[in-house]
Amino acid sequence: MLDLAKLLPLAVVMVAGPQIISAIMLATSEQARKNSFGYVCGAVLATVVATSTFDLVAQALQLKARSAGSGSVTVDWVLVVVLAAAAIRVYLERSTTEPPKWMGKLQGATPAFSFRLGLLLFLFMPTDLMMTFTVGAYVASHGLPLWHAAGFWLLTSLFIGLPLLVLLLMGKRADVVLPKMRDWMSANSWVVSEIVIAFFMLMEVLNIVSA
Repeated sequence: MLDLAKLLPLAVVMVAGPQIISAIMLATSEQARKNSFGYVCGAVLATVVATSTFDLVAQALQLKARSAGSGSVTVDWVLVVVLAAAAIRVYLERSTTEPPKWMGKLQGATPAFSFRLGLLLFLFMPTDLMMTFTVGAYVASHGLPLWHAAGFWLLTSLFIGLPLLVLLLMGKRADVVLPKMRDWMSANSWVVSEIVIAFFMLMEVLNIVSA
């Protein structure tokens, strides 16, 4: 269970940035409920597929954590390097204020477009790839079954589905709450991401030192 708990905070990094901003904008679009549901489904599918793929790759390469036994390929430092790269990327993009051009299409989006957007964002966003790689490789290298990533999947689903939950629970009042959420996330998501990444890096370094 300790291994499972260590993976959970990485779900925060999965949704920070354009991912959660898109979810909020879709929750205020013309077909808000259908678009939000399609987006969440695409995001969850992408997260599960990517994590499972990296888990299979790590198993095929027979990657082992240092604590799993000497003489094996050590993946701990690889994870530390990947997380460091993610931290640098998040920091460099912290002051980006101009939204991507495709965000202008979200108000008139369709459920099919929303599903594809969630799928592609969570499959190909560099920070998301780094997080799913970290989770998949960590699970495989520590000899854990893939279901240990289920908490990470569920928490990612909850975070990215939060705008939809706000919309369903608050109705018209969501028109006031969602823009405030968007503004707060735009200003502070990078700080939250850095804290989470630093926490997991620290855990990995301590694991290496104590092995």
